Amino acid sequence: MSVKHKVVTIDGPAGTGKSTVAKGLAEALGFSYFDTGALYRAITWKVFQEGISLHDHKKLGALLRAFSFHIKEGHYYVGTTDVTKAIRSKEVTAQVSAVSALSQVREALKPIQVSVSEETDAVFEGRDLGTVVFPHADLKFFLTARAEVRAQRRLKDLQEKFPEQSFSFEKILQEIQERDAYDSNRTLAPLKQADDAVLVDTSDLSILEVIDQMKGIYDQRVKS
Repeated sequence: MSVKHKVVTIDGPAGTGKSTVAKGLAEALGFSYFDTGALYRAITWKVFQEGISLHDHKKLGALLRAFSFHIKEGHYYVGTTDVTKAIRSKEVTAQVSAVSALSQVREALKPIQVSVSEETDAVFEGRDLGTVVFPHADLKFFLTARAEVRAQRRLKDLQEKFPEQSFSFEKILQEIQERDAYDSNRTLAPLKQADDAVLVDTSDLSILEVIDQMKGIYDQRVKS
């Protein structure tokens, strides 16, 4: 008899603290953590490394069939290449929404996510997990925060990761607002809160406060 593993999904736009919160919640629950954003960034990186047009469905299909992605000790790999830093570049960030909006891409990457849920209890972080990938998840969260707060967080994160580069708060804010509009209004797997997801506004909360709140909800609704 197979064991059904627990699935917790955390969806929401960029800058809401999803990654940090998801890692913290996974640790608090003793679950594995899976960043689907990194998965889509990795395929975006690979597409542009290979110089494949998003309109070339044949070549894109071949790349997707051969695509190998795994996580080891907190690092992300495409094949044997460590792409942990590369997938956070300006170029990948600018293109990831367009790549992840393709049905061909989403259909090919969904099995990777589902296979993880069949192997371990896991916290999944992304944008359409509660609505599309795991509609029957044990617990769903949707994180939100004011755009200005999210832009400031993104700026701080980029400055820490790429101290040799300069970044503009105004440009980051504009990019966040544009990506929100794009992700929310796209036809395929739009960014939206699942009807049964718990909404958490992280604007004025510390990471620990958010994690504690979410763990409390898990303990009350799922664990008990």
